[in-house]
Amino acid sequence: MKKITSILCAGAMMALCLTGCGGSASSGSAAASSSTAAETSSSQAASVSTAAVSGTVATGGSTSMESVIAALQEAFLELQPDVTVTYDPTGSGAGITGATDKTLDIGLSSRAVKDEEAEAGVTGTTVALDGIAIIVNNNNAVAGLSLEQIAGIAKGEITNWSEVGGADAPIVLVGREAGSGTRDGFESIVGVEDECVYSQELTATGAVIAAVASNENAIGYASLSALDDTAKAVTVDGVACSEETILDGTYKIQRPFVFVTNNSVEPSEAVQAFIDFATSEDAADLIRAAGAVPVV
Repeated sequence: MKKITSILCAGAMMALCLTGCGGSASSGSAAASSSTAAETSSSQAASVSTAAVSGTVATGGSTSMESVIAALQEAFLELQPDVTVTYDPTGSGAGITGATDKTLDIGLSSRAVKDEEAEAGVTGTTVALDGIAIIVNNNNAVAGLSLEQIAGIAKGEITNWSEVGGADAPIVLVGREAGSGTRDGFESIVGVEDECVYSQELTATGAVIAAVASNENAIGYASLSALDDTAKAVTVDGVACSEETILDGTYKIQRPFVFVTNNSVEPSEAVQAFIDFATSEDAADLIRAAGAVPVV
């Protein structure tokens, strides 16, 4: 990995502009995730220092954030070799619970913190944005769907690919388990909460991609940051899922990647150093290379 040369200027101050954009479970709309900005320290400046610290930073939660966390872990280790950052991919709900019950230093959530969760004493800080891509098998002739068609498929109202321009074959909907931030974001933005008719409910983003890749009739959803060439993303209302369309808001199915921390716990030097690094301009290229969209 290339060195993060700009970090080597000790005491450099970087202005953060963390504006949330993405799906929230209580919003029903991608635009509603702008409320995430109120949950962040966006008006504060993060100071990334070269002062040596040591300790452990326990993170866990969203499986969609795996690529982003891996990139941040590796780069941070170069700066702070005496700090160990751990990651337990247990799902967004478990990440928020871990921050709430203080078993995690940083909970990872691929959705905004809900009002009732904030009332329980946690705060969410948006570190990146992510598109939720709608994926189909590479052999599927369908290249694009409307948001209305996606909702119809999710609710079991559209059951054959021929109804949306594909082959005469049954549609197999693959999704995430209850409590997943990706599922929460997809269902709230598309407007199908508690109405989805899944053929399979899987516990990781990678498992959803693999299931779609192995079944020509399957459709699912997955984080943009996790996509590979084993399945293809279709356009939504004619717009491809990309960094550009996520930032300009034209891609409708998007959500924030969030660090969740407990308000009653003063972070250790190691935890604060990792948060400062992850929310600095120096981390932007790492986040982008991991497939997500930086917000600084």
